[in-house]
Amino acid sequence: MSNAERLRRDAESIWQAGVEAVDSKRLVADVVQNTGSELVVCGHTIPLSDLNRLVVVGTGKAGAGMAAGFEQAAGAELVRDRVTGWVNVPADCIRSLQSIHLHAARPAGVNEPTEEGARGAKEILDLVTDLGEHDVCIVLLSGGGSALLPAPVPEITLADKQQVTRTLMHAGATIDELNCVRKQLSLLKGGGLARATKAGLLITLVISDVIGDPLDVIASGPTVADSSTAADALTILQKYAPGATSVPIEVTQFLTQKATESQQAEPIPATVHHHVIGNNATALTAAASRALELGYTVHSLGSENEGEARNVGRDLAEMCLAVRDDGDPIAAPACLLSGGEPVVHLAESDGPRKGGRNQEVAVAAIERLWDEGFSGMLILSGGTDGEDGPTDAAGGIADADVLSAARSAGLCPPEFLAINNTYPFLAQTGGLLKTGPTHTNVMDLRVAVIGE
Repeated sequence: MSNAERLRRDAESIWQAGVEAVDSKRLVADVVQNTGSELVVCGHTIPLSDLNRLVVVGTGKAGAGMAAGFEQAAGAELVRDRVTGWVNVPADCIRSLQSIHLHAARPAGVNEPTEEGARGAKEILDLVTDLGEHDVCIVLLSGGGSALLPAPVPEITLADKQQVTRTLMHAGATIDELNCVRKQLSLLKGGGLARATKAGLLITLVISDVIGDPLDVIASGPTVADSSTAADALTILQKYAPGATSVPIEVTQFLTQKATESQQAEPIPATVHHHVIGNNATALTAAASRALELGYTVHSLGSENEGEARNVGRDLAEMCLAVRDDGDPIAAPACLLSGGEPVVHLAESDGPRKGGRNQEVAVAAIERLWDEGFSGMLILSGGTDGEDGPTDAAGGIADADVLSAARSAGLCPPEFLAINNTYPFLAQTGGLLKTGPTHTNVMDLRVAVIGE
C-alpha cells in the first residue's frame, strides 16, 4: 500500500467514525425506553395507562433513522397499538416502518421546498391539531428540515417561497439568515407546529446541523418561539437582493405588512420540551478518538468554523504545510479536525456547473498546494449527511494522487473554482467522496492527515 493510499484509508476511517457516532437511529434509541408500564423519553416519564395516542412527526435528512430508532426503542406492541406518525424526508431515505410514515418531501440532492413537501407539511399539521390533553406528540428534527417542511402562509405561494429561498442561497446567505426569512413566511416554522397542537406533552428530539445548536434555527424551529421578526427578514432581503426582481412582490408586501403589526405571537406552551441528542461536537469527539487509535496526534479546530469554503480549504492546506514542514502546531504524524459549515458564493455564469461547499474546500486546497505538492498529506472534507450541494457526492478529497491526476489531465483548479464547478474536477481525478445518504446531519466534518 502506497503512502497516499494509507493516508486516504486512515482519513476515511476517521471521518466515518465521526459519522457513525451521530447515527440517527442509535441516538434516538439511546434516549427512549419502554419499561412495560412507562415510556421514558429523555427523562420524561409517560405512564402508558394514561396514554391515549402517541403521534410522531418530524422533518429532516436524519428523519428516517430517527423514526426507526423510536419505533425500535418504543417496542412493537406500543407502536402497533397507539403510535401513528408522519416524517418528511428526502426521497432516497424512504424505507418501510411499522407505524410511522416516511414521506418523500423532495428529490435527492435538491435542497429546495417542493409541492410534495407542502403536502407532507399539511399531513403533519392535520395530525398535531387533532391531539388532546391525553395525547403525546414526539417531534423529530434534523438538518435539512426547513426545506423539507414548507407550509407557506396563505398570502404567498410555494413558488414565491421557492424563489426567495433560491435567491438567498445563490447569494451566499447563511443558514441563520435563510431560516429567518423562511420562518416569517411559514405556518409551521418559528413555533407554529407547537402552537397548533393541544397535546398534553410535546417532546422535540434534535440532531443539530447549526453552529451553537440554536433551537430556533435548527429546521427553522417549528416548536420554538421565533426570536426573529419580519423586519429582520426584510433586512436580509435588502442585504442579499437589493431591488432584485427575483424576490416576488407578494413576499415583500407580506413582510412589510407583518413588520408594521404589533401583535405578539402566542407563547409556546410549557408542556413543550426540547433535547439536543447529537451535534457536530459529538462527531468530532469520535473522529478524534479514531485518529488517536490510528497513531495520530490530534489538533481540533472545533465545531464552529464558518467562512467561505474556498478560504477554509486554503487555510487548511496552509496548516498542513506548517505541520509537515515545521511541526507547527503539532508534529507529524498528525490529524487536523475541523467542523462547521462554510458557504459558497456562486459566481455569475451562464454555463453548466456542478459542485458543493466540501468539493470547493478540496479543490481550493489543491489550488493552494499546486506548487508545493501534497507529499505526505491529505485533506478530506465531507457533509455528514452524505450530500454536498446538488450532487451525489458527500464531498471531496485532496491528496497527492488527485493532484497528480489533475496535472496529467491538464486541469487548472482556478478555472473550475471561478464558476464553482468543482464536481467535474474531482470526478476526473478520483477526488470525490461518495457515501450515499447517511441518515444523519451534523454539518460538515473535515479531516486532514499528515504522515511522518
